[in-house]
Amino acid sequence: MTILVLMAVIAGILLIRDDWQSVDLANKTTKVGLLLNGSRSDRSFSQTHYEALESLQDELNLEIVCQENVSADCYKDIESLIRDKGCKIIVGVSFGFGESMQKAAEKYPDVYFLHATGTGHSSNLSSFFGRMYQARYLSGIVAGMRTDTGAIGYVAAFPIPEVIRGINAFALGVRSIRPDAQVYVRYCNSWTEDSAAGEAFNNLMDSHPDIDTMALHTDSIHPHREAEKRGVWSIGYNLDNSDEFPKTYLTACIWKWNVCYRKEILSCLQGKFHGSHEWMNLEDGIVSLSDFTRNVKPETKQEVLAANIKMRSRKFDVFYGPITDNMGNVRVEAGESMSDSEMLNGFDWCVEGVTVEE
Repeated sequence: MTILVLMAVIAGILLIRDDWQSVDLANKTTKVGLLLNGSRSDRSFSQTHYEALESLQDELNLEIVCQENVSADCYKDIESLIRDKGCKIIVGVSFGFGESMQKAAEKYPDVYFLHATGTGHSSNLSSFFGRMYQARYLSGIVAGMRTDTGAIGYVAAFPIPEVIRGINAFALGVRSIRPDAQVYVRYCNSWTEDSAAGEAFNNLMDSHPDIDTMALHTDSIHPHREAEKRGVWSIGYNLDNSDEFPKTYLTACIWKWNVCYRKEILSCLQGKFHGSHEWMNLEDGIVSLSDFTRNVKPETKQEVLAANIKMRSRKFDVFYGPITDNMGNVRVEAGESMSDSEMLNGFDWCVEGVTVEE
């Protein structure tokens, strides 16, 4: 038997063994504890995670144990899922869960921890996120093509790097089409409260009645309801809600978390888990724009496609210079780009064309 044939036989045996191991482990039901900071039916962020895990239940033989409206200090919730419910995998979906998840990962080394939107990692803890700012940029192109006045509203949750990164990416997308456009931002200081998000949108409209297009970075979809009443075009986040707002909805920046969850949970079941932090790109499929509604201008599709291709080629990304902030300072020189560390942790400034309302 030649060496090549022998290697092929060995490879085949290993492949069969791997397949057998996967099937064998999947025959045993594994309990997955899911911690949501909102409701599993919120038509937004929490629902995207619940539906992603739900879609994997049959394939990987999972039982999802879901806890909703969990506060940032969730250590006791995690302990309950492990001790009382017998969960072997814990999934947390809020950045604020990070401290509790890291503490629990140290105490329970035989349990796997998956932290969506987090940045930490250890031997039994992985965190992952998608470069949503890339989809935000594309949605900015949609807004830039749609606006007639050049005045655009943006309702945001908190002034943290993740949110500011998204605002800036959106504004850069808008101004790639409409260089004179202005993006007016108001923070509602909540991820989930409808009243706070709706009030922030209406305050923007009262201050800038020429706003004809809006976007948001909250888990509340209430600003879309207000936009529908006022006849303002709107761009969604997390989940496609175009069926709820047929008159004004354009598209949404959406998550497809099953891309991550399938890979991570399968590695747990196979005993091949290695804790890491991963920030996934547009081409990985975790972030994208939802289908355009009939409210989007027909010529928009080609503009978005061209920008998408450019980003996927790695010849361009959103925060390539030159970039000037809204105080006139050059933040990224021509020919330079922001590092991942700067984008993840260093955004405390807004790009030219963005005004934050108090």
